[in-house]
Amino acid sequence: MNPETLAVHWKKVTLVGVGLLGGSLGLALRKRGLATEVVGYVRRASSVAECLKCQAVTSATQDLREAVEGADLVVFCTPIAQMASLAEQMLTSLKRGALVTDVGSVKGSVVRKLSRTLSQHGAHFVGSHPMAGAEKTGVLAAREDLFNNAVCVVTPTESSRPEAVKKATALWRSVGCRVLKLSPKEHDVLVSRSSHLPHVLAALLTNLVLNPSLRSEQQALCANGFRDTTRIASGSPEMWRDIVMANRGNLAAALRHFVRELEEFNRTMSKGDPEALLKFFESAKGRRDAWSAQSTGASPE
Repeated sequence: MNPETLAVHWKKVTLVGVGLLGGSLGLALRKRGLATEVVGYVRRASSVAECLKCQAVTSATQDLREAVEGADLVVFCTPIAQMASLAEQMLTSLKRGALVTDVGSVKGSVVRKLSRTLSQHGAHFVGSHPMAGAEKTGVLAAREDLFNNAVCVVTPTESSRPEAVKKATALWRSVGCRVLKLSPKEHDVLVSRSSHLPHVLAALLTNLVLNPSLRSEQQALCANGFRDTTRIASGSPEMWRDIVMANRGNLAAALRHFVRELEEFNRTMSKGDPEALLKFFESAKGRRDAWSAQSTGASPE
């Protein structure tokens, strides 16, 4: 049997940040019996009670060093801009040989900074990105099945220890993910188009159509199509600010490409060519239907 398919049992897992993703990971680990102890680090006292109420953790604390002490696995589930500072703060309490990973939507800067910081203290960092978010935030929105059949990208580098990569892979497979391995650079280019660009477009469309300067009837005419297209605009503004800042080079290229395609559509529409318009929509429908049919298929690996 391939060792990467084996589930790893963790004595102590620390979730640094227990929101939607962190809480869902905690629930999955606990419900599947994959960890003896799951500890959550949170910033607010009210979050401690929320974490315990939904059973995402066995305990929660506002003391970062206490949270990570003795942990076999530490998972950063905070906005990416906070990760480097938190990593510095936990160093004196971090167990040598511990695996550290994250759920961040940008990998280049995160992997570079955290690998350097943590390797100096005997821990092993392997970047991860489970493609399993939702517009709702907070631990009370957490779900045990959030990762079921979701793709999780694991982003090792040339300096990553093979055993640490195997453990990171086994972690995500054990909670239901299909694992895809990419370099941090490859990951950031691809998600700039498939994840970051759609969020910016949803936010732009929301700000345009729901502008309070427009007639009140405008909002009344926003039905299911508008709701489905703009759903992700309800995501965390803080998180998306950090994502755009961290991947702005790749996102800028994706936006330029999108603008060119939009201008081409405008030219086609302006010509009043019904056949060209039909081909445009047929192409989109065919590609989307094919993607939808295969997206729940076998593992990418």
